[in-house]
Amino acid sequence: MKSPLLSLPGAVPAEGVDEGVAAHYGDLFREQRALADGTGFVDLSHRGVLTVSGEDRLSWLHLLLTQHVSDLPPHQATEALVLSAHGHIEHALYLVDDGETVWAHVEPGTQDALIAYLESMKFFYRVDVADRTGDVAVVHLPAGSITEAPEGVVVRETPYGRDLFLPRTDLESYAEKAGPAAGLLAYEALRVEAHRPRLGFETDHRTIPHELGLIGTAVHLQKGCYRGQETVARVQNLGKPPRRLVFLHLDGSEVHLPPHGTEIRLADDGPDGRKIGFVTTSVRHHELGPVALALVKRNVPTDAPLMADTTAAAQEVVVEP
Repeated sequence: MKSPLLSLPGAVPAEGVDEGVAAHYGDLFREQRALADGTGFVDLSHRGVLTVSGEDRLSWLHLLLTQHVSDLPPHQATEALVLSAHGHIEHALYLVDDGETVWAHVEPGTQDALIAYLESMKFFYRVDVADRTGDVAVVHLPAGSITEAPEGVVVRETPYGRDLFLPRTDLESYAEKAGPAAGLLAYEALRVEAHRPRLGFETDHRTIPHELGLIGTAVHLQKGCYRGQETVARVQNLGKPPRRLVFLHLDGSEVHLPPHGTEIRLADDGPDGRKIGFVTTSVRHHELGPVALALVKRNVPTDAPLMADTTAAAQEVVVEP
């Protein structure tokens, strides 16, 4: 869905899965600094939105998700995953319950498959699943923002800021009051700085939660069965994940950032060395310069200098090997 905020001065459209909102509004670093200072907002209206209502909503979701939500208090934000039978990440939900309805936003374009799965699991439970993407838009306010949410709007508050489930028809009028708009590139730069993985970027068809450090944030280890739990328990108790998420400081002399999927090798092995990982997200940060998240093999030494194609990279540990 194309956001009406693309008509704001300086708006440059994002591409790929983020098509439909602005990548930036003419000054990437100014927009980053504004968000870091707790001002402005980010248009995330391209994300999918779904609701689950009905008296069994929390107990039912508790059976399907990796998170403990059966006793989720109203207005307390959480996040959860849907795993495959083999424990691989299929969906990521960022949710909150308003006391009557669970609201969740998901990656753009993933809501149809997620809703189809949820519908197939309803059985005799008293729940109703609805796609609200067409009439509800997500707007992000950064941590520290003093901008108030409109009355009646569902808010998901986290340490990283507040996500507003705003009526799509109110998007333009709200933007006029919410301060300077920041594009998705600024939002992504702060996400990478915070080491927060994103579905479809830090994940592929075989990613398991341990590789991304999602145990405790999106996966609760003290709850009943859900699809894929066997893999989670086995890795937690008996094994180690095959890969780990790392944060990379990239050589600032390079003009271009290594794109998603760029192969990573040990610097000492040269350009013909063995592939030991790949870049997942690379960004230009207003203070740190060019940085990235990447997945590498678990046994890669934590102090080893790396090469992302022709770009030198130094790693910081996100997930312990």
